[in-house]
Amino acid sequence: MVEKEYMQAIMIIRVPAHLNQTVTLNGWVYNSRRSGKIGFLLLRDGTGIIQCIIVKNDVGEGQFENFKNLTQESSVSVTGLIVENHRAPGGFELQTASLRVHQICEDYPITPKEHGTEFLMNRRHLWLRSKRQHAILKVRHEIIKATRDFFDSNDFTLVDTPILTPNVCEGTTTLFETEYFGQRVFLAQSGQLYGEANAFAFGRQYNFGPTFRAEKSKTRRHLLEFWMVEPEMAYCDLEEDMRWAEKMLEFIVTRVLQNRQDELEILERDTSMLEKVKAPFPRVSYSKCVDMLKAGGFDFEWGGDFGSPEETYISGQFDRPLIVHRFPSAIKAFYMKRDPMDENLAMGMDILAPEGYGEIIGGSEREADHDILLRRIHEDGLSLEDFQWYLDLRKFGSVPHSGFGMGIERTVTWICKLSHLREAIPFPRMYGRLKP
Repeated sequence: MVEKEYMQAIMIIRVPAHLNQTVTLNGWVYNSRRSGKIGFLLLRDGTGIIQCIIVKNDVGEGQFENFKNLTQESSVSVTGLIVENHRAPGGFELQTASLRVHQICEDYPITPKEHGTEFLMNRRHLWLRSKRQHAILKVRHEIIKATRDFFDSNDFTLVDTPILTPNVCEGTTTLFETEYFGQRVFLAQSGQLYGEANAFAFGRQYNFGPTFRAEKSKTRRHLLEFWMVEPEMAYCDLEEDMRWAEKMLEFIVTRVLQNRQDELEILERDTSMLEKVKAPFPRVSYSKCVDMLKAGGFDFEWGGDFGSPEETYISGQFDRPLIVHRFPSAIKAFYMKRDPMDENLAMGMDILAPEGYGEIIGGSEREADHDILLRRIHEDGLSLEDFQWYLDLRKFGSVPHSGFGMGIERTVTWICKLSHLREAIPFPRMYGRLKP
């Protein structure tokens, strides 16, 4: 009978639909206090927080004593009447008729006082319960849902790509290698190459999943395991690729502003900056960016790759995302098409987020010519056997095609205006951190 009660409980987010009804809520103690024979319990369940009023004469002395013993994060089920109270969190409260305690939480380590980053990261499994971390991951959820909705409503098909692969996509220096029944394989740096095959089958596809880069970097922008969404489109050139990327980003930001105002307020995010994210975005060539850097006092020569300081400076000159295009071909991947007007330039693009957040999207038009791609594979010293299937795409119905990848964590970091990427994923994997 008791089990049936809490199995039939409603979530706090559904409370407004149950006004003046008796319901059961399951959750954890966010805070509690009492004044004489009246107690005030703030209950959280992952969807929201509600105030429960506990009157000794209503619940009896035994249950009121149980309430007095409650500590932060103790688990409880509360049954009572939902009423309006505009001064309470969410505008509703529960007048408690009965209280069931599942467990009294003892010595909960994360208290309202200040804790160091290392302390909190070692207790990430508990830190996720805090209001700030909860808000960040709710925004992350909205970003992922909006991303899927954007592609699903624009005739893209979700096609999964493998995690274990013999193919190198983003260079050989950041590979996690493992053994696959006597063969050497790697954790996927990207699903892009397989995404190209999918695009030739479906026209427009996107793949979404975890990707891995073995970078011994401790910057605020790097994770060893992160999530990326990668659309790939047949019959698509660089210009259309950029249009898809900016439309997607505008769609995502608009949805977050519509649906996550409470979370953005918790994070104290200045939403006026996000309201400026409207396509089309400014487009600036790599060469012009180099001129900007030199004018800004950077000792930077044409042909080098932008690092965090350069990206931060460039993006800081704009109040909305910026598209940088046509990078030196020498610093870009073998699969990128070269500019027909200048072989030294690759038909690639990056989108840099404003407010100094740097690259969140990278993409390009892909090389569609079999012989040119074959030559590039040889020049980069890659295994022809491993890439024969990829070359087949250029033999059997090759067409111009393009795509890009958006890092979920970098996008969350920018939209939430976080100081470090580690807060943008539930359990971050960074250089030197594998636990919890």
